[in-house]
Amino acid sequence: MPRYEYRCRSCGDTFELSRPMAESAAPAACPAGHEDSVKLLSTVAVGGSTSTPAAAPRGGGGGGCCGGGCCG
Repeated sequence: MPRYEYRCRSCGDTFELSRPMAESAAPAACPAGHEDSVKLLSTVAVGGSTSTPAAAPRGGGGGGCCGGGCCG
């Protein structure tokens, strides 16, 4: 289940909740009991892998910063 981050407009605290995607925009009470909160945008990636592509061989074959040849 995805986790969403919220900020309470009353006290300024931020908190996270695990909830279904369909409920991500629903109102969320902060741990102090205040009802006025807003969902924050997250910069955390979910799923997938972080692999870097293999470097192309130097000296031709196209690619590179300007189509090959000038950076070799």
